[in-house]
Amino acid sequence: MTDKIQCNYEQGIIIPTRRPHHRDDEYDESGFDVLIQMQREHFWYRGRHKILLNLLKEEIAKHPGATTGLRAIDLGGGCGGWLEYLHTHDASMFRELALGDSSMRALTLAEPVVGSFATRYQIDLLDLSWIGEWDVVFLLDVLEHIKDHDEVLRQVYKIVKPGGLVFVTTPALNFFWTYNDQLAHHQRRYSKQDFFALGECTDLEVLRTEYFMFFLSPALLLSRILFRPPALATPEQLRDHLARTHRIPAKPLNNMLTMALSIEAFMVDFVDFPWGTSILAVFKR
Repeated sequence: MTDKIQCNYEQGIIIPTRRPHHRDDEYDESGFDVLIQMQREHFWYRGRHKILLNLLKEEIAKHPGATTGLRAIDLGGGCGGWLEYLHTHDASMFRELALGDSSMRALTLAEPVVGSFATRYQIDLLDLSWIGEWDVVFLLDVLEHIKDHDEVLRQVYKIVKPGGLVFVTTPALNFFWTYNDQLAHHQRRYSKQDFFALGECTDLEVLRTEYFMFFLSPALLLSRILFRPPALATPEQLRDHLARTHRIPAKPLNNMLTMALSIEAFMVDFVDFPWGTSILAVFKR
């Protein structure tokens, strides 16, 4: 980006002259204050990160540029939790890591998390400025927040090098739709068929798609039923409810649930789970 367009710098963050605007109706910026701890400690993020890293290592090993070093960016990456995990567990996998988000709040909070090893960009997913710049792009639980999700993938197609990879995770299957999706500003949940359709309309090839969070799906659905907010709750009450239901569980329970997802991470490469509350797709340009 810095080589091709004029940019400004603010608190170490690279900002295009045509400054992006964060859309709170897609992701409320107030959520980033709790997200920074959630991404490090909550069993759900620990499980997702482990599953994604196992799959990433397998796919990267096939990439023609893997031995010379690859450049990767996490778009809509919030406070940088995934990049921190990736850097901690395999710092040699990529020559360059970058974090992109529309929220200056998120990027500022990310400074102590990834500032020592990753470049931070303020970006608009519907108006990306790079051309053929990145070997790997991550879109982790981002697409479900954006109405024009096919345009996001067209923008991503533009910035990925030929042969480059795009890793996407989202909530899965309309069967699991609950009030939580509405509170989190989700537009939709996804099936494997949805990703194949998106690949076809954006010229991205689907290499693989897998459901995950299979073992914990009954417990998640039950918790959504049992802890439904009052029907006439105010916006403030709904925000408080969302914060309570997404807090990190007590340490013994959190560790037990993390272990369950660690087992799933080991199995996901050779077990085709019939469903899950989340889904992962790997696209190739």
